[in-house]
Formats: sequence, structure tokens, C-alpha cells
Amino acid sequence: MLSFVLLTWLHSGISNYKSINSTFIMQFRILLFLVASLSLQASCQRQGTPTTHRYTNALIHETSPYLLQHAHNPVDWYPWGEAALQKAQAEQKMLLISIGYSACHWCHVMERESFEDTTVANFMNEHFVSIKVDREERPDVDDVYMTACQLASQRGCGWPLNVFALPDGRPVWAGTYFPKKQWLEILHYFAELWKNDRQKVAQYAEQLTQGIQALADLPIGTSSHDFSTDSLQLLVQSFLQQIDVKHGGRQGTPKFPMPTNWELLLEWHHYLHAPEALQAALTTLDHMARGGIYDQLSGGFARYSTDARWLVPHFEKMLYDNGQLLSLYAHAYQLTQKPLYAQIVEATAHFVARKLTSEEGAFYSSLDADSEGEEGKYYIWTEAEIDSLLTPQEAQVAKRYWGITKRGNWEAGKNVLHVARSETQVAEELKLSAIQVQQLLTQAKKKLLTARQQRVPPALDDKILASWNALMLMGFADAFRALGHEAFRQMAVRNGLFLADKMMDEDSGHLWRNYKEGRATIDAFLDDYALVAKAFIALYQITFDESWLHRARKLATYALAHFSDDDHPLLFYTDHTQADALISRRKEVEDNVIPSSNSVMGHVLFELGHFFYDTTYLQRSRDMVLAIMPTVMAHQQLAFYSNWCRLYLRHLTPPWEVAIVGPKASNLRDSLARHYLPNALLLGGIEEGSLELLQDKLQEGQTFIYVCQNKVCKLPVTEVHAAWQLMSTTPQ
Repeated sequence: MLSFVLLTWLHSGISNYKSINSTFIMQFRILLFLVASLSLQASCQRQGTPTTHRYTNALIHETSPYLLQHAHNPVDWYPWGEAALQKAQAEQKMLLISIGYSACHWCHVMERESFEDTTVANFMNEHFVSIKVDREERPDVDDVYMTACQLASQRGCGWPLNVFALPDGRPVWAGTYFPKKQWLEILHYFAELWKNDRQKVAQYAEQLTQGIQALADLPIGTSSHDFSTDSLQLLVQSFLQQIDVKHGGRQGTPKFPMPTNWELLLEWHHYLHAPEALQAALTTLDHMARGGIYDQLSGGFARYSTDARWLVPHFEKMLYDNGQLLSLYAHAYQLTQKPLYAQIVEATAHFVARKLTSEEGAFYSSLDADSEGEEGKYYIWTEAEIDSLLTPQEAQVAKRYWGITKRGNWEAGKNVLHVARSETQVAEELKLSAIQVQQLLTQAKKKLLTARQQRVPPALDDKILASWNALMLMGFADAFRALGHEAFRQMAVRNGLFLADKMMDEDSGHLWRNYKEGRATIDAFLDDYALVAKAFIALYQITFDESWLHRARKLATYALAHFSDDDHPLLFYTDHTQADALISRRKEVEDNVIPSSNSVMGHVLFELGHFFYDTTYLQRSRDMVLAIMPTVMAHQQLAFYSNWCRLYLRHLTPPWEVAIVGPKASNLRDSLARHYLPNALLLGGIEEGSLELLQDKLQEGQTFIYVCQNKVCKLPVTEVHAAWQLMSTTPQ
């Protein structure tokens, strides 16, 4: 029966791929993304390592916490690389490629059930060459084999992702988590099929590889397209119809923060005065901030919400989510001056500084959802616990404010803290003053945090990834711009210095993706180059230190030289030296929980083109966005192209180039940066510097602000308010 089911999946997924149009593929991948994320992306508790081990495999030499979790499995795991591929070809064994990440709950379950079992391990060792991949370190490998899963399997695709492949790496079939009994049946099936009918296995692999490569082909848009808001109006209106008007976010479950979507709506309102777009964004931000997805005691956001109200999260905290949300709430505060948003910015920044920052100023990757083998155990409370820890009056206020009941809002009488009532409502209900409620909540929060710190904490994934660090760096830069706290600027600068010193070759522009315990082992991918370059541009605008701009330019130059396609304006995800081991060299274009590497690079080239007056950068950025727009318009899925749409908006009208030169340049810059300025580039300094726009702007003893556009400057002013008034926000 199992053989029939597997062959049905293989046949239905592979033989029909040529007849699937691009729109269906997009819809199919969106559906699988949501299903996989809901059912399979939970967290796992990293286990302690004893001093002696019965088994040790080749993963022991890796630095990835996920790979090290499996280093003492009886499975003879290899890391992704030539050694494993050569072994498979020399021994003529199929590859078994298992992909996951440190905070993956079902990865841990499958390890416990199957990969730590000697019966399973012995069979895997005898018949396969087994490879373990950390998807966060090697997103290129994960992308290829996740696409294979989506084509070859009728099940939802997520992690752990288990792939059977030919010795040369071409996939034959892929699936996700399987219980031990079913996993053994699958292993026996493919071992027998490889032994008895290799021609059929090779045929499956050839068809599946062709399908993967066909999906990698992208159309080239026309460069004759005229930029206009009309092209985006229908997309934005369609997206607004998908919004949950009551709770924010997109309708349905699960709910992912997707920060770039809301950044687009803030900018759309800024450019076009669209109150409906602004309201959709702010409703989302309000409910996330008050929901269980946000840690009400110590700040920071969880991965996603499993329900429609942002109440019950998947509890793991990812660096990339919190970096982008730090920027988003900072921008929303600049636009609205709403105190709640400033509170979220401050608390989230302090959470990252406490829990996710290394002594060197780098940022760690994530905190698990699980502790002591139970998801969310570190974060949840029973009513009895609240009553035992707080005074009666503190407990009365806390339970009303955070919605704590005996029945609970989660499992077995346990409560996820969320803002169930405002402080004003609590004060009215309990006949207390607003100040009394605030004081009691402050006391309650302090006591609950102290009690929580006595619990076993979630495990830390302490690997350092260039692109994720860049997102958090930009978060701190935006937090500084919004609130003016010098500590936030120093966090951003310190992280930038770490990236430049430990992960970048400043002579060549080469970048490493990962760093841990003094080692960097993986060449960076396009998202690393794009996001780090964008972060360095952000650093320039809060310091006026031109070295950051020159570093950004060096990264962009390297990326264009090593990732470009001679036949297409979009860039490959891998450079030419990384592509040999993969069956398909793909281009990343969809904006998901992290914006796509190509869309970010388009923004980088746009900004560098204006800072350095480099028309080749500006034209490349224009060509990139025009190349993707036919796909965007065809799919009508703004949620997965929102960063592209932001770039499209930037091309609608030249940005404001705001030059601030003179002895008070830093103070005026920081004051101006408190405003929401999505279409302005800040440059200047005490001296003129080397940028062309700054030449002949310095007047001895004076500090002037020059508001320029298309290299033409208005009359200089000396006050921030006057400069703000000179900047129009409506595209022409």
C-alpha cells in the first residue's frame, strides 16, 4: 500500500508539472507555505550534551547548533558538501538529505523517534549516504529541495524536509515528518527501488529536476513601461480587501507579522494620503502589540500567531522578525507619535540587547519555543500562579489587564498574557486611578519577570547570520531615528563594526554568511550582500561617516560581479562558485517573512545610485523592478511582492536628497530624522566630505540644510521645520 501511495505522489507531482501555469504554481506555493508554517514550524528544545557519547559523526566539526544537535546520533550524518556527494557516487548509494533548523519542533521529534534509534540508523547507514542541512545556514540548498517537495508530494511541505536523491544530488522524492514506523517503510521502499529499478529512479529524478529548473525561469519585463500609481492602485485595493478589519493582518489563520506588507501601506499613505491603507496597518500593529504574539513582560515578538486574534503564538522568537518589527514600529511612531509604538520599540530593543546580543556586538539567531520539552512553558501562567506571586490588589489588576482566568485561554487552564482591557478600562472597573493601575501593573510585571527567570529558559541558537544581523542593525538605526536614544545608535554602529571586521573582506568586498566561535565557514548569499549593504547605508545616515557608504558600494560591486545573469537584470541567489553543487541556480524574487534578496538589492542600487550619482546603479535598479512587474501584476498577490512595490514607489518620483553641512549637522540631522521620511536620503557632515552633492555647500560658521531633488537644490534653510515644509510627499 505504501509503495502505491508513494508512486501516486511521484507520478501526480512530477508528470504534470509542465501543464501547470505560473499563476497556479504561485497559488500552490503560497498555500503550502501557510500549511507548512502552521503544522510543522514549531520549536524544539536543544538537548544538553553529556561529556561522553556512544556515537559521533561528521557533524561534530560543524558550528551550527542544529547540526551539532545531531552530531551524536547513530546515523552517520555528513554536512552538505563534496565529501558526502563523492561518497555517495563512489559507493553508488542514494542520498538522504534531511533539512531543518534548531528551533524546529518536529525536527526534534523525528530525531528522538527515528534518528536516535539504532534500528533506523543502521538501515540508513547501510543503504544511504545521509546529509544534515541547517536551512538557516544553507537557504540555497533548502530552496531547491523544498521546491522538489512541492512538486513531488501531495502532503504539505515544511520541516524537517527529508529528500531522497540520486548520488549526484538530483531529487527523486521529498516529504516532511514521518513517525518511526512509516519512516522505516519509506526507507525500505526506496532501498528496494534503488536496488531493483534504478532506471525508474533516474527517470523520476530527471523529470523532477526539469520541473525545478523550469520554475527558475523568469520572464523579462519591458523597459518601456512608465511608472505610475495606477499600476499599483488595483494591487493595493485587492490587498486591503484581504485584511482582517477587526484584528488586523490578513484574514484567516495562521497570522504572520509580514512587516514589509505594513511598511508598504504606511508608505502608500505617505505618498498618496490613503487613510484606508494607514488604518489597516495601524490596526495590525495595535493588535499585535496587545496580543500574545508579543511578550507582554519583557518585549519581543514570537514567530506567528496560530489564531486569528494574535493571541496564541508559536513561541519561538526569531532575530529577523524582531529586527523588521523594530523598524516597523519605529516608522509607525514617527508617523503617528502614538506612545504605544514607542513603548514597543523600547521594550523590543531592550529584549534584543539582553537576550540576543553577543559580547562582540553581534546578534544571535533565535530563542526556542520549547523549554523542558513543552512548547511555551516558559511564557504561560495559571491563575493560581498569579495569585501566589502577587498581592491581592496586584493580582486583581493583572488578571483583568492580561486576561488571566482559571479556565485559561490556551491548554489545561494556562494563560497566554495579552492586553484584554486597557489601563483605563481596568481603572474604571476597579474604581482606581490611572496612576494606581500603572503602579500596580509595574509591580506585578516586575514580580512575574523575577519568577519567570527562575524557570528553565528556552534554548538559544547562537549562530550569527549576516543578513539577519543586518535586519536587526537597521531596526536599531530606525529606533534611534524615531526616539533619539543614543544607546540604540551605538548598538547599530557596534554591530556594523562587527560585520565589517569579522564577516567582510574590505579589500575585495567578499562577505561570509555565518559566524560562530571565531569561525566563518559559508560564503554569503545574495540576501547577505543586499541586506548588509542596506544596513551600512542606514548607518551612514545616522552617523555621516562615509566609510559605511563605501563599504556598501563595495558589497554591491561584488554582488553585481559574482551574482549577475548576463541575460536577465535580476541576480542569482548564489554566486558562480557556489552553484556547481546545486541542480538549479535560482533567483529569489518573492517577498515573504524576509523581503527577497533581489528586491532588497534593487533598493540598495537605487540609494547608492543617488548618493554617488551612479546612473548605472539607478538603471539597474529600474530594470530589476520592471523585470518583475509583469509577474507581480499577473499573480495579483501584493503580499508576496510588497518590497518590490515599495521600490516601484521610490521610482515614481525622485527622492529628496537632504544635505546638512556645518558644525551643527549632527544635531539637525537627528532632529530631522525624527520625522517619517521614506522618500528622503540624508547626507552631510561637519565638513563637506567627498559626495558630489555636498560640494560647495559648507559656509564657515553656519549650518545649512539643503533640500534637493534631481541634483537641484532649493534655497538653504537653517531650521528643521523649514526643511520639512520644503519636502513634498505626493508623486508627480
